[in-house]
Amino acid sequence: MMGLEAVVGDIKEKGRKEVTAIQAETGAEVRRILSEAQERAASIKQQADEEVERDVQRIVNQEVSAANLSVKREVLNAQKDTLARVHEATIARISDLPADFHAQALRTVLPLAAAAVKGGVVYCNARDIPTIKKILAESKEMAGFSVGEPVSIEGGIVVESADGRMKIDYTYRTFLETVWESGLKDASDILFP
Repeated sequence: MMGLEAVVGDIKEKGRKEVTAIQAETGAEVRRILSEAQERAASIKQQADEEVERDVQRIVNQEVSAANLSVKREVLNAQKDTLARVHEATIARISDLPADFHAQALRTVLPLAAAAVKGGVVYCNARDIPTIKKILAESKEMAGFSVGEPVSIEGGIVVESADGRMKIDYTYRTFLETVWESGLKDASDILFP
């Protein structure tokens, strides 16, 4: 019986070795599978983190761009408003200049209008009617002109031909508009460096 016990012992020992080997192989396989799963999970997490970071950066960039655009729009609107106020203040200041300035301006523009229109009606503001009447009375070239009803302008004149087909606008506002348009960029550069 001793021989049988030795054979059984050998078989048990062999079985234990095989179980231990299988357990070692299974443990190694489990560790390998878990390691691969952890690597895949880490890779997926890294990709997700990178994608989230890109999305966050894109959203931040969009918000910053939108904010910058909004600020720029507000600045441009404020500059436009300032330029409009400067424009109106300029008209008001010109309108408030002394009477001799207005008389000289009218003496300058009336002959220009007379050269273009050989007779008609001169319109001006109420302040300048006496000056226009005086200029028309003093000049033979102005014999074909009369003074119309006062109009609401800051200064200067509007001349309408006798047949009503032509109007010449020599108002301060028109002159300022011409200068304003040509010098707007320069004015803007000076006001908003």
